[in-house]
Amino acid sequence: MFISNPFSELAAFIPSITPDVMQTYIILMFVFVVGGTILDMIHKKSAQYFFENSERAKKHATREVAAGEKASLLAKTIAGEVLTSSEFSNPKRRLAHILTMYGFIIFVVTTVMMIFGYTDQTTPALVAQLWHIGALMVAVGGYWFWLFIRVDVAAEGNPWYRVVRADLFILSLLATSTFALIWSAAQSADNANSSFVILSFVLFIVSSTVLFSGVLWSKFAHMFFKPAAAFQKRVTVADGSRENLPESADRTNPADSDRHSMELLKDAPLNMGLGIKREAPKHY
Repeated sequence: MFISNPFSELAAFIPSITPDVMQTYIILMFVFVVGGTILDMIHKKSAQYFFENSERAKKHATREVAAGEKASLLAKTIAGEVLTSSEFSNPKRRLAHILTMYGFIIFVVTTVMMIFGYTDQTTPALVAQLWHIGALMVAVGGYWFWLFIRVDVAAEGNPWYRVVRADLFILSLLATSTFALIWSAAQSADNANSSFVILSFVLFIVSSTVLFSGVLWSKFAHMFFKPAAAFQKRVTVADGSRENLPESADRTNPADSDRHSMELLKDAPLNMGLGIKREAPKHY
């Protein structure tokens, strides 16, 4: 199972699913993602918000950020918020997010490689292994999040099976990875049951279609906005505008005890300690 390309073996069960059909499907899903993201930007006016926020920040900036410094901030954003999800203070949520994110990237990239490059020739074992590993990473990270980490489950006491429209992305993602693994296992088994192979493949295609075509109604587009928002936040801190918020201060620090520092920081909020972060939010 882990060293086989399930897409190259599919024709034995469904002859009408040729490499051309699979490649057309991949292209169509790509169009759905791009089109859905653009529509989401228009509907939520995300691009307009970022532009207006950037212009507003320039008016309140106390210094100009040079191109070299912006490049450094961009590198920090990529290394922090993008590659390592440093915005998550909860280590469990951060690990679950990283597993799901990298698993999804590996799963999608190897899917494209297997369909466009290896449907008519031997697939390298590493590529097939990475496809299965990617799907497993998505499943582990996704189910961990869905069952134990979600705020409405962990903190608000709602049952894990409560579903709202905002859950479209995570549920379709979990279904896609789950049915992909089931389909691959069923197809690789000795004396494979054709009906079960076809059923699991159809469920895999339905869930992946919902995942990629439902961008407008899910949080899929959020993955593209998050890095831009994180970079803009770093720039506003560097240029002094700080999104028109006062700079935080720890007045228990001896360095802030002199009169001049206290004068500068008189309007800044006090560091009040951990507060509600002293314990996990479970007061539902």
